[in-house]
Amino acid sequence: MDQSLTVIAAVAGAYLLGSVPFAVVVSRLFGLADPRSYGSGNPGATNVLRSGNKAAAILTLLGDAAKGWLAVFLAQRYGLSGAVVALVALAVFFGHLFPLFLKFKGGKGVATAAGVLLGLDWVLGLGVLGLWLLTAFVSRYSSLGALVAAAGTPLLAGMLWGATGQTLAVGVMAAALIAKHWANLQRLLAGTEPKIGAKKKA
Repeated sequence: MDQSLTVIAAVAGAYLLGSVPFAVVVSRLFGLADPRSYGSGNPGATNVLRSGNKAAAILTLLGDAAKGWLAVFLAQRYGLSGAVVALVALAVFFGHLFPLFLKFKGGKGVATAAGVLLGLDWVLGLGVLGLWLLTAFVSRYSSLGALVAAAGTPLLAGMLWGATGQTLAVGVMAAALIAKHWANLQRLLAGTEPKIGAKKKA
């Protein structure tokens, strides 16, 4: 297959994989309300947790992370260049943020980004995941954990990889994560951001 066609197929496939809305799929399997209809309205694991069903939230988290990891793993497995792997990483991530199957209105991208990072470099992935979990555990705010982790990711990537295409891709993802959490940041400053495990309003 021509190299350009391979790149297009890899990027398109990664985007479609990223577009799979595990929050909606899992909620339907568990007989739960559409996560876009309550809480923050975000189709992600944290909002699914507000339904009170921890198993559904965990499966959503694992599914969203797995699709990020799988896209990068396959790109590396088939010997694509570092630049193409970076494009695949961005495609699966932005597929989650702007999914074809949900009219381009997706989740915040934290779990998918974590999966991508684990695929690119497990050391970076675990470091960022640890930063996210520690902040979220101490503060009880998932969004604050995401913001802190996003801000730290490009710094850690630069330390590990130097100035590479994949470092740039990680920086783009970090900026997008912060942008997607801008409303959360405003609520955090106002003291109105819901904490982890807060049930959906009746």
